[in-house]
Amino acid sequence: MTTTVREESVTDGLPPRPPAQRPHVATEQASAADPLVKFHAPEIVFGPGSLGEAGFAAGRLGARRPFVVTDPGIVEAGWVDELVGLLRDVRLEPVVWTDVTPNPKDHEIRAAHRRYVETGSDVIIAIGGGSCIDAAKGLAILSGNGGDILDFAGVDQVVDPIPPLLMIPSTSGTGADVSQFCIVTDTERSVKITILGRALVPDISITDPRLLVTMPDWLNAATGLDALTHGIESFVSLAHNPLADTHALNAVGLVTHHLRTTMTSPAEELARSKMAQASLQAGLAFTNAILGATHAMSHQVGGLLDAPHGVINGVLLPHVIRYNARSTPDRFLDLARVAGLSVEGMPGDEAADLLADHVRRLADDIGVPKGLRALGVCEADLARLASTTLEDACLATNPRSASATDMERLFREAL
Repeated sequence: MTTTVREESVTDGLPPRPPAQRPHVATEQASAADPLVKFHAPEIVFGPGSLGEAGFAAGRLGARRPFVVTDPGIVEAGWVDELVGLLRDVRLEPVVWTDVTPNPKDHEIRAAHRRYVETGSDVIIAIGGGSCIDAAKGLAILSGNGGDILDFAGVDQVVDPIPPLLMIPSTSGTGADVSQFCIVTDTERSVKITILGRALVPDISITDPRLLVTMPDWLNAATGLDALTHGIESFVSLAHNPLADTHALNAVGLVTHHLRTTMTSPAEELARSKMAQASLQAGLAFTNAILGATHAMSHQVGGLLDAPHGVINGVLLPHVIRYNARSTPDRFLDLARVAGLSVEGMPGDEAADLLADHVRRLADDIGVPKGLRALGVCEADLARLASTTLEDACLATNPRSASATDMERLFREAL
């Protein structure tokens, strides 16, 4: 049961931007002037206090015994108790599963599935960050399709229906609550696999900015940079399209204008709301336009070191911007403008350099390391990381093609 709703663009607080150029669309086209675009989105409930709708939303999906996927941090923050109370208020009998760690592991998803079956649960609810949401999606895949979660790596490998999904994010960046992605750590190979397909777009997403105030600073920084990366990569992706472009540009502008404020003034409601919106719009952008080399590379580092995904993105993104500007320089003009940079009359590759520097300054301001070495990557890891990057589905839509040699060079630059 999936409802697609009309999305409205909100640009409060952002500088005006010139009309966008007609983008290339990597889909079938009715004609050169009339591109055919598909846009996937859940039913979206957004705004302060929207968690209060969770019980009614679960009921609309047919829940009787919803299975709540979360982690100990969200329990400690009190959000799980609030959610469970709302579910019980509408006479549902929730089962709570809390054994999820950052960068969800294959064995955690297998264990969640066993518990889901044992309890006779139905609708799957995730409350938490991207790891909780990805774990919930992995559980849903196994519940509807059987097999092992690692069997579904790649595009459109989930062919049978999955249980209804209600997602409630507690961070401002992953976009997993609206996306068709599921990222899982293969613990035997120490890599992350990407599962991608329309079946994974949740049925309902509830974004309540109140939940963001309990994030620790490091997670706020990491997820904010993740949203920024989603916006930039989806805008230059080979699969970008006019509908996704609007969300991508708005997300980039919102992050660059509000992320610092959420770090320096965590209780500032406007900035929190704008970052929640940035996360949502970036998610809508990348689930419809896909991503690129930054994510393909980041997944490999995260699988190797179990490091924070958004932090890795923050280190890699400036290097990938400069690399991709060789292929799509003009796309970076719009991105630089919406980030607040003065680039009128400037060649696209120069605008891309300014944007890369701007991203690096933002990362510096919020405490992200300058290189991968600070996260634990060493020279001996680079060839392996480059090789596994080529297997990641996100690389397929990167605007500039890449070989193992190219990837190793980028990793070395970011070291």
